Formats: sequence, structure tokens, C-alpha cells
Amino acid sequence: MTLTVLTKVCVAATMIGFTALPAFADGTEATQAVLNHHLESFGTANMDEFLADYTDESVIIFNDIKAVGAEGMRPIAQALFDEFGKPGMTFEMLQMQVDGRVAYIVWTAETADNVYEVATDTFVVENGKIMYQTIAGKITPKE
Repeated sequence: MTLTVLTKVCVAATMIGFTALPAFADGTEATQAVLNHHLESFGTANMDEFLADYTDESVIIFNDIKAVGAEGMRPIAQALFDEFGKPGMTFEMLQMQVDGRVAYIVWTAETADNVYEVATDTFVVENGKIMYQTIAGKITPKE
């Protein structure tokens, strides 16, 4: 991924995550830390760190795809790393909320292949790992 991707994802996560969300005893701080690590790993296209946020029992649902376990998620992650790593990508974090074990983000992006008019991820974190993640959005392929 380009430095632009890293900068946009990490700066957005840091600004929203650390300035807008106080630490709570209900696990919010730990969930925020996992989310920040996950976004940073994506922004730097670090596959090993990215997959380290999951367990063998983690589940991700993305459109018509369901993957189980960190290794089951590798093809999805690789496809996203490839797409978001192409030149000219733009990304904007619109919203980030963390409450207890649940993290929710809303974002927009444009890649060489697609326009993500609006997209959202929801994460459920347990014991420092993402156990469940859903991704949804209005994604329009470029012609």
C-alpha cells in the first residue's frame, strides 16, 4: 500500500479513536486498541499483523462471502490489500464508535476498481481478538 493509504487510515483512526472516545472499564479501551491495530495493519498492508487480530474461530461476513479463522480470511484480506494498494486510492473515515466489545466504523473510498460510496464495518472483540466482523457498503465498480 502507498504511504497515502497508511496516512489516511492511521491518522483517521488516531484522530477519531483517541480524541473522541474516552476509556471505559467495560472493555472499550481494549476494543479501541484492537481496532487501531487492525486499521494500522491494513494501512501498512501488513498481512501477518492484520491476521493476528483474529483467531481460528473468528468469523467475517462480507457480501456473499463468509470466512472462518484467520487463514480463511487471508484471501479476502489479500484482495482488499491488492485493491486498496493501487495508485490513486482515496479513503475517508466518516465515523468511529466503540462501546464495550463492539466497534463500528463508517467510511468512503475510491480505488482504481471501485467507488465505495459508503461502507461500514462492525467488529465484536473478545479477549483482545476480533471474533466477528461484518462489512457492508454501496460499492460501484468502475467501468
